[in-house]
Amino acid sequence: MQKSVRYNEGHALYLSVVARKEGTKRGYLSKKTTENSRWAEKYFALYQNVLFYFENDQSARPSGIYLLEGCTCERAPASKVSAISKDAIEKQQYYFMVNFGHDGQKPLEMRTEDELDCNEWVGGIQQASYSGIIIERDILMQRYIHLDQIMETEKVATNQLRTQLEDQDTEIERLKAEITVLNKAKERMQSHQNNQDEEDPDIKKIKMVQSFMRGWLCRRKWKIIVQDYICSPHAESMRKRNHIVFNMVEAETEYVQQLSILVNCFLRPLRMAASSKKPPIRHDDVSSIFLNSETIMFLHEIFHQGLKARIANWPTLVLADLFDILLPMLNIYQEFVRNHQYSLQVLANCKQNRDFDKLLKQYESNAACEGRMLETFLTYPMLQIPRYIRTLHELLAHTPHEHVERKSLEFAKSKLEELSKMIHDEVSDTENIRKNLAIERMIVEGCDILLDTSQTFVRQGSLIHLPSSSERGVLSKVRLGSLSLRKEGERQCFLFTKHFLICTRTSGGKLHLLKGGMLSLIECTLIEELDATDEDSSQGFNHLEFKIVVEPPDGQSFSIVLLAPSRQEKAAWTSDISQCIDNIRCNGLMTSVFEENSKVSVPHMINCIWENTRAAQHYDDVDICFSKTLNSCKVPQIRYASVERLLERLTDLRFLSIDFLNTFLHTYRIFTTATVVIDKLADIYKKPFTSIPVRSLELFFATNQGVWGTDPLNNKSPRLCRKFSSPPPLSIPSRTASPVHCRKLSLNSPISVKTGALDLSTTRSSSAANSPTSSHSPSIASPPPGSTRAPSGFSSPPPTATRSPSLPQASGVSSPPPVSTKAPLDLSRGPSSPELSPAAGEDASGEPPRIDAFCGKLRRSFRRGFNNSEKACDKEFIIRRAATNRVLNVLRHWVSKHSQDFEMNSELKVGVISLLEEVLRDPDLLPQERKATTNILRYKGIAVNIIVLFVCVFKAESPKSECFESLSALELAEQITLLDHIVFRSIPYEEFLGQGFMKLDKTERTPYIMKTTQHFNDMSNLVASQIMTHTDVASRASSIEKWLAVADICRCLNNYNGVLEIIAALEGSAIYRLKKTWAKVCKQTKGLRDRLQKIVSSEGRFKNLRETLKNCNPPCVPYLGMYLTDLACIEEGTPNFTEEGLVNFSKMRMISHIIREIRQFQQTPYRIEHQPKVTQFLLDKSLVIDEDTLYELSLKIEPRLPPG
Repeated sequence: MQKSVRYNEGHALYLSVVARKEGTKRGYLSKKTTENSRWAEKYFALYQNVLFYFENDQSARPSGIYLLEGCTCERAPASKVSAISKDAIEKQQYYFMVNFGHDGQKPLEMRTEDELDCNEWVGGIQQASYSGIIIERDILMQRYIHLDQIMETEKVATNQLRTQLEDQDTEIERLKAEITVLNKAKERMQSHQNNQDEEDPDIKKIKMVQSFMRGWLCRRKWKIIVQDYICSPHAESMRKRNHIVFNMVEAETEYVQQLSILVNCFLRPLRMAASSKKPPIRHDDVSSIFLNSETIMFLHEIFHQGLKARIANWPTLVLADLFDILLPMLNIYQEFVRNHQYSLQVLANCKQNRDFDKLLKQYESNAACEGRMLETFLTYPMLQIPRYIRTLHELLAHTPHEHVERKSLEFAKSKLEELSKMIHDEVSDTENIRKNLAIERMIVEGCDILLDTSQTFVRQGSLIHLPSSSERGVLSKVRLGSLSLRKEGERQCFLFTKHFLICTRTSGGKLHLLKGGMLSLIECTLIEELDATDEDSSQGFNHLEFKIVVEPPDGQSFSIVLLAPSRQEKAAWTSDISQCIDNIRCNGLMTSVFEENSKVSVPHMINCIWENTRAAQHYDDVDICFSKTLNSCKVPQIRYASVERLLERLTDLRFLSIDFLNTFLHTYRIFTTATVVIDKLADIYKKPFTSIPVRSLELFFATNQGVWGTDPLNNKSPRLCRKFSSPPPLSIPSRTASPVHCRKLSLNSPISVKTGALDLSTTRSSSAANSPTSSHSPSIASPPPGSTRAPSGFSSPPPTATRSPSLPQASGVSSPPPVSTKAPLDLSRGPSSPELSPAAGEDASGEPPRIDAFCGKLRRSFRRGFNNSEKACDKEFIIRRAATNRVLNVLRHWVSKHSQDFEMNSELKVGVISLLEEVLRDPDLLPQERKATTNILRYKGIAVNIIVLFVCVFKAESPKSECFESLSALELAEQITLLDHIVFRSIPYEEFLGQGFMKLDKTERTPYIMKTTQHFNDMSNLVASQIMTHTDVASRASSIEKWLAVADICRCLNNYNGVLEIIAALEGSAIYRLKKTWAKVCKQTKGLRDRLQKIVSSEGRFKNLRETLKNCNPPCVPYLGMYLTDLACIEEGTPNFTEEGLVNFSKMRMISHIIREIRQFQQTPYRIEHQPKVTQFLLDKSLVIDEDTLYELSLKIEPRLPPG
């Protein structure tokens, strides 16, 4: 029996010689022997996947050989035996071990004296083991097995089809034989009948009557059976199920076409362009943008072919096996989803290359793209999985529990939902990038600032650009308020977190950037209320104008005056612009203070804490999870978080992110209550040091005893409770800003609300008018009992004082307050009250108080150091200042943009009034804070009350009802638009939350959405009823032409809801089947119908309607069903809370984006005069005929043609 293994020794010796000369790694190593566990030094040489070792470097023959293929090599800790050896004491040893992966071979232990040498040996052996190739081979083998399974499945399907064809051929032959037999029988019967022709005529009649009666009874019986089945729930369920499948096939066909356009019109041409001599894009960037789009297209082509094959077997539809084939391929989608955000970022960076941008526009101009951009096609795969989930959800709703494929469909739905959660997060994170790229593509001149992925979109809308004072002198007062000024001066404005864009829109929907219309907000100052002395102020605009002063560092300053269409629009614009300016200036305030002094007097530890705190606050934790996308404050957006962490971010002194604030105020009622929010704001105001987390305070101050000396937060401090507040830093000027252009903070812009005027000053505000004045001591060390002290270096006058606080030269001493000569503050006065005028906070010299005194004080404190009296006061002053700023900021946005919350919740209204009155009672309150607080209390809606107008229009009774023929198409279109906008505008945004419009109790939960739906159906039925009342064909054709003219005028008025109301009536079965009537309609009118139908078509998730809405200026009435479909898709795909109980804030952000777009159209009113005679006709329910009656009437007008 052979005991040893034979091998080619000569070749092994040759390889050992080559290894000693050309080996990958050579050198001395200590090898642990297997006999006595001692270490022996050998000379090792590594060549390919063979490790030789020799007695020394002069040995001719190797002492041993190790085959390394399939082994693993890793660093090993020092053994206990060697730890006490003399060598280890003298020199530190580094160990590593080679494992051969099976029980028959002991591991090879080696050591070396150099750590770098040890790492090189480990890396060389690991590479020689070919482990990477083995792993790649396993992956390829898995793919091969998977493809082989697909081939086997296709073979089985092919065999089944072949068997079916053979069975059908057999059935055809059998039927032919039966037909031959029947023909022979018929010939015999005919010959027998010829013999019976001479039968009695009465007998023949009796037989004929009997035959007729038998046939009638049989037909009646079968008709009853068929009608019973048609009316049965099972048949209805099967019809709906088949309809869902047919729609699924159509949607899949469209999706495959979209993927084909993405690959053939963008991916492959860009690959060819990247291979040119002067490539506009690199191959790596093409791969990053498209990733595996081509693989996804091939996958869905297979899936689409399978669906069409199933349709061929109708009415037997089995789909579960198709989803079984699709599910294993979901890892392809996972790769695409994870890459989506990076894909859009790479695309935005590549667009900065003008050659690439020009080439991309050329590709997008292809007729197959239909005006859609590349990022739109890249988003389609992200939307496909939620569409499958919605389809499976509907299929399961109409699939019996005992159905053979129900379990398979449920399993497919659960797997798709897991992927959908990830997709929704990525879609939410990239929403801002897609929005910016879409706006940038609409601007003809291009706009590079929108290619910055950190730029966040805030709002857009139409404003009127008023001429400057020099131009206005040439114009007459009549023309200033005329319609021509509104047309010529109308501008489409876009607000981002860093810039403000002013554009004009062409007739084709494209945008032109005005000269000087790209404003950097860091250089801007907002003046919300223009004084009478202002050169840009003018009469007749009802205080709807506001001014932006731009002071560029390298040019001459200029101003832009914009006019809002309503008080509510002005309040929304000024609030958002003010917040964006504050974001830029206030977020960089502490950074500038520390940076300017870091080289001289600021301790290095403070800078370290500043940077480390900024970086360490955004790691995922058990109660919060961040995304990769940055918000407007350049910090990661929240993906999931607990309610406590969301409230903490809302009141965090470090961040003033307007996108987070808008999302929170839109969706907070899903995961918390208004009472909890207002209580949190009250705690932040009253007790900022105990309510604000330590991690929020660390950004402002280093919590080190060696830096600050003493701890101001001890229990002995009398200022732990709220006794001091400071004005929000809303007018901190830039270095180049003019000192006389401080932003005039005014929060008293009235707004329009849904349920009446919001008057927060009607119940308790009068108590603040007589707030007591505080007594001041000239020394800060010994205040009188009951009084409170201002921070060191500041003196706070009583609320009725006429002077603003000043900065004395000596710290620790405050000037005595001047004697007040004015009456106490009266909150019941109007905006013109002298106590509340902008000049009320100015000193005797007429110079307004400067907010940058705070910056100067802070910088001086850092330069000269802090004494004991200043250390606590300065820290306390800054924290209280930031806390007051945040509370007033949140309340301002909440009251101005979401006033219906207070109208519907009296407890919340009382809580806000109590908090604001407590702020006003603070004796140390500075004038800016007092004015801001008072203006929040004064918010009132003076515009047209929507509910009152709704009742007046919809419940009014006209003594005389006009007929359809006496009304012009323009009158009908205008009043339809007015009614549609009133109904659309009356919907409160909270009805869009929680998918209440799809619940069983939807009438109670979403009454206004249900009224909107009912109004849509009534208007559509009115159109169909009016057409069907005409008896002759010519009148019906004339009526159709007039209604289409009304629809075209509605399109011109941007009332796409009205267009769809009319088109839906004409596309209904009762009108659509009237072929004789449509034959009388002229060709031009039919072409108009086709164009309108294309605009409002639901194809591709209303892609044409979305593109049209993107290119139109408000006022506008969109189709509400489009947004409800989007909300349903979001709600179906992801839950509100994770399994750990965290709020899914990415979902909240997506919902907020949709609500924001809806409210944008709600807030801009139409200037259409109400005509009762027309609305009486449109709202007359006696003219409306239900759908069943309409179809019966249609059958009477044009009966069905007999078959054949």
